[in-house]
This record gives sequence, C-alpha cells and structure tokens, in this order.
Amino acid sequence: MTVSGAGKGSGCCVRVSLSRTSAARRLSWAEARFPAAGRAAAMASAGGTYRLRCSVAGHELDVRGLSHGLFPPGGFVSVSRDRTARLWAPDCPNRGFTEMHTMSGHSNFVSCVCIIPSSDNYPHGLIATGGNDHNICIFTLDNTAPLYVLKGHKNTVCSLSSGKFGTLLSGSWDTTAKVWLNDKCMMTLQGHTAAVWAVKILPEQGLMLTGSADKTIKLWKAGRCERTFTGHEDCVRGLAILSDTEFLSCANDASIRRWQISGECLQIYYGHTNYIYSISVFPRCKDFVTTGEDRSLRIWKRGECAQIIRLPAQSVWSCCVLDNGDIVAGTSDGIIRVFTESLERTASAEEIQAFENELSQATIDPKTSDLGDINADDLPGREHLKEPGTREGQTRLIKDNGKVEAYQWSVSERRWIKIGEVVGSSGATQQSSGRVLFEGKEYDYVFTIDVNENGPSYKLPYNISDDPWLTAYNFLQKNDLNAMFLDQVAKFIIDNTKGQTLGNTDTGFSDPFTGSGRYVPGSSSGSNAVPAPDPFTGAGRYVPGSASNVLAPLSGVVDPFTGRGAYQATDANTENIYFPKKEAVTFDQANPTQILGKLKELNGSTPEEQKLTEDDLILLEKLLFVTCNTSAETPTAQQLQTLWKAINWPEDIVFPALDILRLSIRHPSVNENFCSEKDSIRFSSHLLKFLSRNGKQANQLLALRTLCNCFVSQAGQRLMMSQRDTIMLHAIELKLGSNKNIHIALATLTLNYAVWLHKVNNIEGKAQCLSVISTVIEVVQDLEAIFRLLVALGTLISDDTNAVQLAKSLGVDSQIKKYASVSEPAKVSKCCRFVLNLL
Repeated sequence: MTVSGAGKGSGCCVRVSLSRTSAARRLSWAEARFPAAGRAAAMASAGGTYRLRCSVAGHELDVRGLSHGLFPPGGFVSVSRDRTARLWAPDCPNRGFTEMHTMSGHSNFVSCVCIIPSSDNYPHGLIATGGNDHNICIFTLDNTAPLYVLKGHKNTVCSLSSGKFGTLLSGSWDTTAKVWLNDKCMMTLQGHTAAVWAVKILPEQGLMLTGSADKTIKLWKAGRCERTFTGHEDCVRGLAILSDTEFLSCANDASIRRWQISGECLQIYYGHTNYIYSISVFPRCKDFVTTGEDRSLRIWKRGECAQIIRLPAQSVWSCCVLDNGDIVAGTSDGIIRVFTESLERTASAEEIQAFENELSQATIDPKTSDLGDINADDLPGREHLKEPGTREGQTRLIKDNGKVEAYQWSVSERRWIKIGEVVGSSGATQQSSGRVLFEGKEYDYVFTIDVNENGPSYKLPYNISDDPWLTAYNFLQKNDLNAMFLDQVAKFIIDNTKGQTLGNTDTGFSDPFTGSGRYVPGSSSGSNAVPAPDPFTGAGRYVPGSASNVLAPLSGVVDPFTGRGAYQATDANTENIYFPKKEAVTFDQANPTQILGKLKELNGSTPEEQKLTEDDLILLEKLLFVTCNTSAETPTAQQLQTLWKAINWPEDIVFPALDILRLSIRHPSVNENFCSEKDSIRFSSHLLKFLSRNGKQANQLLALRTLCNCFVSQAGQRLMMSQRDTIMLHAIELKLGSNKNIHIALATLTLNYAVWLHKVNNIEGKAQCLSVISTVIEVVQDLEAIFRLLVALGTLISDDTNAVQLAKSLGVDSQIKKYASVSEPAKVSKCCRFVLNLL
C-alpha cells in the first residue's frame, strides 16, 4: 500500500509503504478489503434475523441502563435520566411489555442497574440502581421506595454488578470501586486514575473486573489488583463475562476486545464508527450484542457482525439480552425497543412500518455518523437502489428531490431500508484560500491512498484541527480497509503535517465574557442606572442584580450580566481565547443609590428587634462606597457587624442586604472577615439557607452571586474549596427553575470552581464539576449560561488527559454538539467547537 499527499502549500508527492511487519510488504487487494464482510453477509442470510418486537414508552428522558429480571419471567428493569427505575413484565397476547411499577429514590439521574440474585428473604431478588446523586438504592420488586440506600461514593455511581451470596460491586466517577454485602461496604478497590465506568463479578469466587476511563481493565482478587489489561485507546465503557476464563470489553475507541483472564487479548472486533456504550452476551453461547453513539445496535455471531439495526436516536446507551434471546435497547429519546428472532413475538406489519417510518424521518449528521463527507451534487438518484447490496448493513446514499437520503441493506429481507435524511450535505465551492476542495468541502490536506498498482485509490481528507488517529480510523472503516494499518496511516498524517497549527490572531487579550479587560477588585467606578420595576416585590425601581443596575459601564452596549462592554464576535480563525479561564468571573454591576433606597424602604417593615438605626444605615452606605470604589479606606468592624445584622433579616425582605454583601465580599478585608476559618462555617451555612429550592428567587440569585464573588480572594477560595461538596449539592438543585439569571449564576459558580480546580489540578474535584456540568447542561436553555458552562468544561479538560477521559465517559461531547451550530451569540458555537476539538 502506498500513500501520496497533496495539500495546503504542498506541491510535492509523499509516498510511504505500509506493512504488517518491519520488513516491507505490499498489502494485497484481498487483504485490504475488510475480511469479515462476506462471512457476515452469509451468516445473516443463514441465521435468524432480528426484527422489532415492540417499542416501550414510559420514561421521560434517556434510558441509561437495562437489566433482564428474575421476576417476572421474561421481564426487565430500566433506569433513566428522569430519576426513575421501572420494572416491565411481558404482555404475551400483545407481544409487548407492561410497566409493573415505578421505583423512585434518587435525587438525580439514574445511570446503571443490576439484579441481585434471589435469597431466602427475597426469593425474587433485589434491584440495585446507581445514580448521579452518588448513591445506590436497593429495591424489592413490590415497593416503589428503596429498601435501603448505600452511601459512600463521592461521585456518580456509573456501573453495578452482582455476584453470589448477594455481593454487589459498584464503580464510580470517584475512580474507585466498592464491594458491598447487604447494606455495608466490605472493601474499596483503588488503583484506577479515572472514572470506573464498568464492573463485573466473575464466576470464580473473589474475582472481579473493573474498566476505567484511564483506558485500562483491572482484575481484582480479594481486594488486590492481580493484573492490568491494556490495549484500548480510549475509555472502557462496558464489560461482559463469557466464561470462567474469558470476558469482553467495549470502549470509546469503537472497538470490542475478547480477553483471557491470564492477560492475553484473543481478538479485536471492529464495526462501530463511534463510542460503544454497552455490551451484553446471549445466554448459553459466546455471541453478543453492542450499542453505541452511531445510532446502531449490532449483533455479533461467531465473531462477526451478523446484523446491524439502526435506531431513530443518536445515542443507544444500553442493551440487555433476555433469557429467550430477545434484545432490549435503551436510547436517548427515552424509548425502549425490543427486538426478536421469534416470528410469534415479531411486531405486526403496521408496527414495523411505523418503526421504519420513524427511522426514515431521523436526521443524520455526517460529522458524527459513518457516512463520511458528502457532495450532494455527485450522488446518484433513486435508481441506485435497484442494485442489491453486497453485505449486511451496507449504507448507500442517494439524492431525491434535492434531499440526501441514507439507506441500509438488509440481507435477510433483500431490500434497502431508509435510515434517515442526511443534514448539512450540500456542496461547497472552491475559494481562493490555497486549500484543497474534496466532496464539496475545503481541507488543508487531501491524501491519496493506493491499494497496490492495479487497485482503486481512496481519498483521505484532513484538516489540521482534526485528530489524526480518529481521521485514520474513520478512513479505514469507511472504505472497509484492514484496521491493522491504523497506526501507520495516523503516523503518516502526523509526519506530513508537522508544524501546522491553527491561525493566530492579534496578541491582545480579550475577555470572552465582556469583550474587555478582567474585573479588578477596587477599580474606579461610577453610576449610571436606568430605573426598572422590581420583579421580586412588584414595587419600587430597585431590581437586585438586574441588568439595569450598572456600576462602571464602559462606552457602547453594556453586557447585562457583567456591566461591561458587550462581547464582540471574533473572526472564525482566531485562536482559543475562551479557556482555560485564569481568573474567577464576578458579578459587579450595581447602583448603590437604588440598593440603599430599597434597603431603607424595607427597613420600615422589619421586626423591631432587627430594624436598622439611622447610624446603621449610614454605616452600610459607607461600606458600599468603600467596597465599590477605589479607596484607601478599609471597612470597619462596626460596618461588617451591621451588614451581618442586615443579612439576617426575614427572607421576604433580605435581598437588598444580600446585594450589599454580594458587592462587599469582593473587598479583601471583607472577604477575610466572613470567609476566615473562624467564621467560614457560619457564613457559608447562612448563604446555603437561601439556596432552598422553594426559596425566594431574589435570594437564590444573590446568594449564588455572592458565592461566585467569594473566589476573588484567598480566604474565599479556601472556603469555597473546603465546602465544595455541600455548596454544589445545594446549588445544583436550582437548575430546575426557570429563571435565566439564576441559571447564569449557577453556571458561573461552576466556572469559578473549574478555574480553581484547573490551577490545583484536583482530579476528584474535576470529576465532580464535570458531573455538575453534564447534569445542568441538560436542562439549562439560556445561551449565556450555556456559554459559561462550555468555558468551565474547556477549562477543566485543558492540559489534562484524565479530565478529557472523564468528560468522554459521561458523554458530554454528545450533549454539547448541538451548540456548535448556534449563530448568535457567535461565542457559543466558537467555544463549543474548541471544546469538541479537545474531546
């Protein structure tokens, strides 16, 4: 095999020989073609074919975990981001499933489930679920509330497995696995350097497996690591037991591996084109099924991919195989779909047609699928579907009425099945940029791959912002070329694009939040406020923390959340100015006159024992002046005592006092006074009271903003880090509200934690912060909040491969992809693309 390259500024031809061994050997056409294709097609036609049995609706959000049940026979359990677990029983006359009951007990999304075998006390077994609230809930089959809750993990519980005698093994984002018996933790397995994403208990007593985002699998015996399995190139996402001595693993590197427990990798299976999330083995044999981010469920028989089932949802999170061989799949659209070989259990023709219609209406993004780059002008029409396919799952694209449609070949049915419409596939035009045009898009390089002298040539497009390994992998998969050449193709790309980097902009710093310089505590300020009605009390003109209360505005448009110049979109080719963020983001806008006016107004309705005197009001006015203006004065102890008295006002009227606190805490001496070790617990506990989910929104907002502003000085930083778990636990509850200012404050708090965690490189804290981002970004819609979460995410994963793997493990990349196409504000899409480049 030879490779020639032509690209930006490149007029020469580069050739390289790819060989199996150190001795040069040309790859023959027969070897280069994907060897499994013909055998898989033959198997699919000879063996049974899976068809839809039923679609099961009930969950409101992604179905993240599945497990076949002990009782009722033929049933299964599902868990979801909607915080519930559900038990499903087969409804034989209708070939479907009926929900027996819904189990609730987690305060955040549920990520995994397993069945604990039957015992004398629980003849039908128990159901164990793990969640983002760090807990494991144990349920009986006849109660919707937990029998008991296991606590001990410090982050999301993302995997569970059960063994003999009621043993339970759990894996967590806190990098540990724990062994439980009944309601007690018997031991903690420590050794991984990133999230433990998969766990399994082997049949031999005392042997356990853990798979991690650190790309390794570990074998444990009696709590001690006996062996580490290496080979996967990305996060290990799933494990499945084949026998006493063999097991399977799947990973974000889109591969499946079969291992002996002695350490040898027996076989590598390729077929998926994106992350593989789950793997499950068929009963009484070594065949298995996998699901992943490429919208597919794949059935593997005798070591080959025998059937591909496409689903109308991007993420196929989970799968399990029932005792009768039926396959259950859980997806990001909240629907559970069951597939069967049995003709008796196959759905009606109408139901199958409805499923195919749903599938055909799905949209496919070629950037995240296995379709490659597409030029719609070069595609054939519908007549192309008259030619039969050559293998199971073969994809064919056509252009029909101006739309690009994707079809998949079914060997058993001898027909093309529409699997969706391709978006973003219109052709582009050549521009005078010195780049190479390929399939309607411009690239920095387009290499030509020749498979011996008489074979066909393949084009490999590459941009300097792409990952060379992923590009090489996708190229080999797209063209059914042997995956053994992955290293050589990737290294060829690296060797022939050295020194190429993304274009730079001017060196002057621009804060992406404000378009101007960072906030400096004690900087000069003025007052320029616009009256506005008070949305929290229905009276007065003072709005706590509102966009109209501006301190120190710059010329031009004012940013409503920072009080500084509005963000100006930069050129598309600029360098990354968004992250890693180096300094905390603070809330500085204010109109002292309006704040004091509202404080005096509400002082009249304050209980007598809490009422401020005229002298008290003067003290607060001086405090506000000192902390909001450049001044050599230091706030006095008397002023701070008066502020403490004011922030202990009744909940209904305390908000102007909280606004003064929010501004004052930026001053070093105020920060030291309230956040020092002596008073820090009293201070933080008082603020956390205002974060109650049922509290006043004004208080929630200003308490969050005060916490954000605590980060400006060392005492506040120490307090925020020491109380991180408690503060984040309270703050994240506010994500479910509808107030966009609260969402922005919550996102900013997360960002400020990310800034500090990046400085100290605390991987446990980063895991917690990433988990918060993943949870909050699911429900927040305001684009300024989204932007700050993206900057937080980018800051956490910058220069930290472990954090990158943690983010990948949580599937954050699939959560944020939609923001890469946001047009306004442009900073959202630009920042998102920089984050995706790291992931």
